[in-house]
Amino acid sequence: MSKLSESTSYAFAQASFSPQRLWEFFDGTPDAFNIAHECIDRHADSDRPAVRIAHADGRDEVVTFREISQASSRFAHWLEANGVEAGDRVAVMLDPSPAFYASIFGAMKRGAIAVPLFTLFGPEGVRLRVGDCTPKILVTSPDKAAATEGLEGTRVVFPGANFTAELAAYPDTYTPRTRADDLALFQYTSGTTRELPAAVKHTHRAIVTLMIAALYGTGLRPGDEFFCPSSPAWGHGLAHGTLAPLALGITTGTFCGRFDPVRLMKALQDYSITNLSAAATHYRMMRASGEAGRFRFAIRKLSYTGEPIDSETLRFIDEVFAVPVCSMYGTTEVGVVLVNYPGAPDFPVKPGSLGKAVPGMEVEVQGPDGRPCRTGETGEIKVLRRGAWVPTKDLGRIDEDGYFYHGGRADDVIISAGWTMSAVEIEDVMLKHPQVREVAAIGVPDAVRGQVVKAFVVTRDTGDDSLARELQDFTRARLSQHEYPRQVAFVPELPKTPAGKINRKVLRDAEAARAAALA
Repeated sequence: MSKLSESTSYAFAQASFSPQRLWEFFDGTPDAFNIAHECIDRHADSDRPAVRIAHADGRDEVVTFREISQASSRFAHWLEANGVEAGDRVAVMLDPSPAFYASIFGAMKRGAIAVPLFTLFGPEGVRLRVGDCTPKILVTSPDKAAATEGLEGTRVVFPGANFTAELAAYPDTYTPRTRADDLALFQYTSGTTRELPAAVKHTHRAIVTLMIAALYGTGLRPGDEFFCPSSPAWGHGLAHGTLAPLALGITTGTFCGRFDPVRLMKALQDYSITNLSAAATHYRMMRASGEAGRFRFAIRKLSYTGEPIDSETLRFIDEVFAVPVCSMYGTTEVGVVLVNYPGAPDFPVKPGSLGKAVPGMEVEVQGPDGRPCRTGETGEIKVLRRGAWVPTKDLGRIDEDGYFYHGGRADDVIISAGWTMSAVEIEDVMLKHPQVREVAAIGVPDAVRGQVVKAFVVTRDTGDDSLARELQDFTRARLSQHEYPRQVAFVPELPKTPAGKINRKVLRDAEAARAAALA
């Protein structure tokens, strides 16, 4: 029977897939299995590039499998010599760099639990997460010294020249002693620092399940030149942008520093990238830059995740890359469940759809009573796991061909005078206006209608009352007479999660506080 990676077709995926076959990609067994070995060490017999790093300042940096293997082994020995035991946490707050990969993979080699942290966290964000996971070691850069002061019980290490010299005394090979069900990673989702999400805990076995998303969500195959600009501190950049390609022996690319869409496009050109997986925000920023025409691309597969892409950006992608962009939908807790099978010649990609379920997964749109919704009817997307339907807290619908469509978060629905409206739909229309760069729509209290739509708009020029009325008329004419923003606020920027998604909750909380102050 052919390997799962030998075909990209949808028909082959449905006919050949089984969870047991995912183990064909790996050396280990349930009794002896380690992510660092599977992603790095078994590919380290040559100087093949593991990661290409596109720095915001224009520099390019290449780190090989062999370099990461040797450096992570030395770090694992150093952890052992410094009293870090299996199951202890090792936090890593570094941008993509040789030190980042050495620390993350070295911690997992040792049998410790690696905890990547976003480098833009301030003291409160660091304190909350360190207090939650209680790491023995925190590896970070010297410029983060102030943010890491006063962390009781955690040793802070700065990987400079002195530390590198200290590590050089240790052997450059290390034999892991972990099992598949041992914990390997703690991952914090991108919530606010005031509302810390619980860490999602991944075992070494998680890399096996991750192959489903790699094969059918990002369409990874041997020979791809891959790039993912999302930070490896978050799920997309870590799981799909780092672990999955490396496990398949595929060179991955990443971005370091303040994101710049022009720098990204230059990297896509210079690295001859054929497979790009990015957040919806990255594609919108490439469109907004107006610079895509300067570059030549070799893209054959495109995917995105995080939130829907508006129709104007979908049109831009079609014109610039001439490749359908494929949604990859899931949650940190349940994994990727809906995909568009990038590269599959027999799977038509419907613009804006979430695609269909990954092989072996049952997904439904259900009403409040738990029954499946009819075609076109909006309900909550749920996933069958271990005999029970797990809610995703996302709304959706299914069309006549079985494709899923996103309807926004359950708490993004706006009910005004009995009418149910979608924030996502209103935003999509407003983004078609030439003056609108970004927009977020929420429901705010209204004495007569219960709620009305308020749109927060980032404009290309200056916003005023005249433009507000124009945007209202523009939206009403394209949706319906009741479905438009009755309130419009012009803002310099929109709040976003560290993963780049628009954070409507921050806007709702601010409006609630303002209403309470006026009451």
